[in-house]
Amino acid sequence: MMHTKRMWGAVALAATAITVLAGCSGGGGDSSSDGKAELSVWLPTQEDAQAKAMKGLIDAFEKANPDITVKTEERSVDEHKTALRQVVGTDAGPDIYWYWEGSGLGGELVDAGMSLDLSTYYDEYGWADRFTGASLAGVTQYGGYHGIPWTQQGEGLYYNKRLFERAGITAPPTTYAELVQTAEKLKAAGITPISFGGTVNWHVMRLLDALIETKCGAATADKLNTGDGDWGKEKCVTDAFTELKTWGDDYLNDGFMGVSNDDASQLFYSGQSAMQFEGTWFNGNVTDNGMNPDDLGIIAFPTGTDRLYGFGEAYYINAASKHPDEAAKFLDFITSEDGQKIAGSAWAALSVNKAMPVDASNPLNQVWADLFSQAKGIFTNNDQNFSTAETTEYWRIQNSVLTGDIDPADAGAEFQKFRDSQ
Repeated sequence: MMHTKRMWGAVALAATAITVLAGCSGGGGDSSSDGKAELSVWLPTQEDAQAKAMKGLIDAFEKANPDITVKTEERSVDEHKTALRQVVGTDAGPDIYWYWEGSGLGGELVDAGMSLDLSTYYDEYGWADRFTGASLAGVTQYGGYHGIPWTQQGEGLYYNKRLFERAGITAPPTTYAELVQTAEKLKAAGITPISFGGTVNWHVMRLLDALIETKCGAATADKLNTGDGDWGKEKCVTDAFTELKTWGDDYLNDGFMGVSNDDASQLFYSGQSAMQFEGTWFNGNVTDNGMNPDDLGIIAFPTGTDRLYGFGEAYYINAASKHPDEAAKFLDFITSEDGQKIAGSAWAALSVNKAMPVDASNPLNQVWADLFSQAKGIFTNNDQNFSTAETTEYWRIQNSVLTGDIDPADAGAEFQKFRDSQ
């Protein structure tokens, strides 16, 4: 069923590519007259530690491969998504692109024919033996090898220990009921319990996804998110949307629907909010923004299923690239032990290269290693489970519940009606 949904998404992407190509520069790099190859890499905007690490990776690669130059094009997250969808089925795209895994994002571009199956390069470079089993699962889910693992991200609740202490909280919550009690204590102490940015739909979506897992349990949540579950018939769906509305009304930062995710993070960095629902990449963000990692803790969202919320990210080679061999050489370097030493923990707390130890430069990295080892599976962000059209509708309903335009009791049925229409 999910493959069919991805195919509908691929048709929509192809139609978009035909009608809109403005705003995207010519992608795949060309060979210059002196025989040198130029690789074009598209990725989201890199800042601070990530920007420094990316420059280090490119500089080291170009020094070892003087006949290859690497040029990056960076955009905001949503603009990056749009740019890739615009070049599907054309030769205007990059040689290499960064994207999430999952049927609803990376899978759509796979089905649209944009991703090159890298099986030959996996054999040539021995990549199947390089990566952790969890990270390989993300690039083999479509058949063959589409993409090379870049990160295996976990997402959880970062919390400010000092603000917890100020509110009289002596230990982090271990159950959902305790989490709500924690939010109540923070609110009573005049502290914003948790901050979200509602101008980017995927930020608040993390809370809704976690509430679906909490209220429905792992088996039912999987049927709803990745199978044939009926959103209109499960009482737990109404319970989850009801909880979402409560969080929006009582515990989120004021005016969150008009706040960006970056501005929400600033509330956390500045000590104005006590919790942030973020992922392993946030380890670098907090230190870049002057926070002492010793003042912070991380817990998995207490869903009661013992599964960790998370997703994988990969670098893909464009099937239209004129330089697939050079692109594969670049991907081989950045995921090698030498490359991962340069990358450090700029993008994730744990390396997908199983030979790499936990980076001890940030104590929060070991916290994530422990959370992964304790987890009894992963549940994935729904914008990676759903088709693009379904994701858009999921976000519309999510936001309408938060603004009071849709009753939580009607949300599941409305989403199911849309899914059935697809």
